[in-house]
Amino acid sequence: IPEDHADKLLLASWGLPKAVVEKYHSLGVVQMFEWQAECLMLGQVLEGKNLVYSAPTSAGKTLVAELLILKRVLETRKKALLILPFVSVAKEKKCYLQ
Repeated sequence: IPEDHADKLLLASWGLPKAVVEKYHSLGVVQMFEWQAECLMLGQVLEGKNLVYSAPTSAGKTLVAELLILKRVLETRKKALLILPFVSVAKEKKCYLQ
């Protein structure tokens, strides 16, 4: 990430509501990895364009998807559909995102 975008590693710099940022902070998520911020800054993904990315298990892919979904839902006031591979993960995310 270029030096002038280093602040983009911090969750608080993405324009999310304070309550959302505080919830992530309470779970120990204060900043992203560089590759996650790069995904969010690519092209026009924040405006609803497609993003395809690949990373190993437990690398942080879900955080990128969550942030994209949260920003779009809050900005457009439309619903989003999050498809997850396992029932256990779906239940965990349901509680987490509520």
